[in-house]
Amino acid sequence: MKKRLFDLTLCFLTAPLWLLALLATSLAIWLREGRPVFYVSERRVWQTTSLRLIKFRTMILNAERVANRATVPIHHGVRFLNIPPDSPLYTPVGRFIERWHLTEIPQFLHVLTGRMSIVGNRPLPENVITSLKEGYPQVEERFLTKGGLTGLVQLIGRDALTDNVRLAIEISYCRAISQHYSVRLDFLILLLTVQIALGLRQPFSAQEVFSLLEKYTQYHSEQQVIDIYEQEPLEKRAS
Repeated sequence: MKKRLFDLTLCFLTAPLWLLALLATSLAIWLREGRPVFYVSERRVWQTTSLRLIKFRTMILNAERVANRATVPIHHGVRFLNIPPDSPLYTPVGRFIERWHLTEIPQFLHVLTGRMSIVGNRPLPENVITSLKEGYPQVEERFLTKGGLTGLVQLIGRDALTDNVRLAIEISYCRAISQHYSVRLDFLILLLTVQIALGLRQPFSAQEVFSLLEKYTQYHSEQQVIDIYEQEPLEKRAS
């Protein structure tokens, strides 16, 4: 209930800002790249609940046919599907949108309807979840709480993380707020996300993120997820 109240309060207080960003960005995509302005994708957001997630279209048309978990090879054991920022799949406007972290702005509409939270783990396509399960069967724990627009991972940068460390952070967040929800932590994550996006602060390290989580929730994440943080994927250990 506290988390839902936090989401609604922030949505309404910041409505002039995100509505303006929604309209301006939509217009920029429509004028420069044409339609569709939005990209809709089925993603898991919470437990077994999936949602047709709305994002700004930042890539060329039909990019999902070229870049998806079924077609993009797994490099260095990374099963999260992270398209590099210099990929030719991005449109010129799309690069600007990604650079300034505007991609998820339309998802404020999902937050208003209660299907997402402002702060939480990013929703994932089922094929990415299936791929992760091959090495990390505990991946389901990252869906114990609703997905969000931003989270602890975004304070580091998804491209700077291995799968096991990212999962350790995401699962720790879910466990921590389930036991002791902190409004201050969620607000701080959102504030730090904005500061990092604007270049006003350097990204965090994984250790700093774990310390932040422990400070505001009294959750000893390093000890509780040591099996995830240090382990190798199952198939690598088997070989």
